[in-house]
Amino acid sequence: MPRTEKRSRFTVRFETRSIGLLQHMDTLNFTEIMRLSWKQAWNIIERAVRRGRERKKDYPSIIGIYEKSYRKGHKYITLVYDMVNNGVDYIAYERKKKSPDEYYDKLTKEEISNIKAVSMDMWDPFMSSTMDHIPEASSKIVFDRFHVMKHVNEAVDKTRKDENKKLKNKGIIDLNGTRYMWLYSSDNLPEKYRERFNELKRSDLLTGKAYSMKENIRNLWSSLSMDEGKKYWQSWYSWVMHSSVDAMKDVARMMKVHIGKILNYFTHHITNARAEGINSKIALIDEMAFGYRNREHLKAAIYFRCGNLQLYS
Repeated sequence: MPRTEKRSRFTVRFETRSIGLLQHMDTLNFTEIMRLSWKQAWNIIERAVRRGRERKKDYPSIIGIYEKSYRKGHKYITLVYDMVNNGVDYIAYERKKKSPDEYYDKLTKEEISNIKAVSMDMWDPFMSSTMDHIPEASSKIVFDRFHVMKHVNEAVDKTRKDENKKLKNKGIIDLNGTRYMWLYSSDNLPEKYRERFNELKRSDLLTGKAYSMKENIRNLWSSLSMDEGKKYWQSWYSWVMHSSVDAMKDVARMMKVHIGKILNYFTHHITNARAEGINSKIALIDEMAFGYRNREHLKAAIYFRCGNLQLYS
């Protein structure tokens, strides 16, 4: 039987079967089933990843850059996601400017010029790196709508906390225990909250106003064109800035600084939503460890399970 590589003890057939198993189970179970050592199992993973990375010829034209915490949120990695082929294209440690810099520096001028759009969070180091490397980056960067809405939701929650504190000082506990209720969209609000929610919405609470602002800005991305989106944004911004909801005003000011890159959505129609499946896989890799004992093992595990690579010999 042919061997996978020179001086390898494994046949092509054995390693093909091993890769299939490792795609769907943790390394510990694999070693017990196949009666192999940790080192042998990791050699299979690392060889497969090396083959897959070496075979990769075309760099993506549409990418997403986002951060992912691991080791219980104490450390971060930066992931570059191929939004066309749905796979992790690059992994860097930390979430600094140098993290995407490392990715861009490996690309040729032709590969750089081939990048048509970049979706990312509103994180200055990622934006700065992309602006430095990608021609006409201002028209290609799309600030992810879900990250924008995360800031808006945080403003609603801050409004609730501040208002609840003031009300409790007056002996009013109307907002007690309502934290999660305000984070739902109106379409997804569970029935068990509906009656209380409607009652609070009818009262003259700042939290209710903040919630209405949140629900309205969600409709921005449903606009039919860039021009319509601009008009919608200007109307929403004016409403917020003439209100008394300070936390939402702060978010509106932040969005105004980056509004061009938010509205680039209407040119490219991309978000980092596709990466959520990858995030779930990485969370599982982190939770179960899959036997990695150093950072390079973590990288290999992510490329192996999330890289959409041609792994087989």
